[in-house]
Amino acid sequence: MESVNIAVEEREIYGLLGPSGCGKTTLLRLIAGLELPDGGRVLVDGEDVTDAPPHRRGFGLMFQEYALFPHKDVFGNVAFGLRMAGLDRSSIEGRIAEVLALVGLEGFGHRDVSQLSGGERQRVALARSLAPHPRLLMLDEPLGALDRALRERLMDELPEILHRAGVTVITVTHDQEEAFAVSDRVALMRAGEVVQIGTPQELYRQPGSTWIARFLGLTNLLPAKLVAPQRVQTSIGSLQVAGSGAGEDRVGSMVQLLIRPEAATLDGTGPNRVGLEVTGCSFRGMHCQLDGRHESGLELTFILSAGVDLPDVGETIVVSLSPQALTLLEDGPGPGQGPR
Repeated sequence: MESVNIAVEEREIYGLLGPSGCGKTTLLRLIAGLELPDGGRVLVDGEDVTDAPPHRRGFGLMFQEYALFPHKDVFGNVAFGLRMAGLDRSSIEGRIAEVLALVGLEGFGHRDVSQLSGGERQRVALARSLAPHPRLLMLDEPLGALDRALRERLMDELPEILHRAGVTVITVTHDQEEAFAVSDRVALMRAGEVVQIGTPQELYRQPGSTWIARFLGLTNLLPAKLVAPQRVQTSIGSLQVAGSGAGEDRVGSMVQLLIRPEAATLDGTGPNRVGLEVTGCSFRGMHCQLDGRHESGLELTFILSAGVDLPDVGETIVVSLSPQALTLLEDGPGPGQGPR
């Protein structure tokens, strides 16, 4: 792992996102004290805890597998850290009632954990992690073991629970949808480096490089030349772009143009009209996916509202591309980012 420098704000949910093997779980383990760094420091409110053993850091850690005690009921699992801290029974009972209510498991104290659903076990593990009032809560792929429907539900509920708990959180995932849904800010990692930090909206709207765009699932990329402020020449025509990075100081430069999937409308009456042969249409529930091929051979994919009338495969259409959904990028992995 290269030099990594991140700063997490109090009560912030901070996501570490990246492909498998990029170093995000290693970074989590270094923060937790499960591994020791070759250099650098781990600071909490200005206190250097780099050499402190894990149990002295006051952190909570929840893994994908939950690691519940099968021989204990829900109460016994959640009480574990509180008993280790030496709390009396009255204090333990009060805190357990509080955190079970927080995670939506009121009245579950005497349930056998083997009889719980995957989502309920996940909530028990979260309650156990929250019970001792951790200075920092770390979640390693917290939704990775859940089925799709339950995962979708908990992506909505988890940030609300964590914000109500008032805890500072670092969460690790390889799934950008999960990172964007749960996190206030995200650090995107590649090959042991942090290549971009920002809010989910910032990363999606202005990825720092073509690699970042592709990792986020944004595949409509093509070479472009900035021929005038806010205008590029491409293989699919001259296009107007909006936003930063397309000013007069860059006129004449070659860039990569990202056309975000929400850019297209089918009326063909707006700016940036482009002709396409429809190569695929699929209904995805809340939206539709349209695939098209330009006469240059470029393949493009767009996401449309589920309420639009879709064209037939093989039909030639004209779409309009919103300038606000066109972004100029640099090649490469993206610049490293310091604390933000």
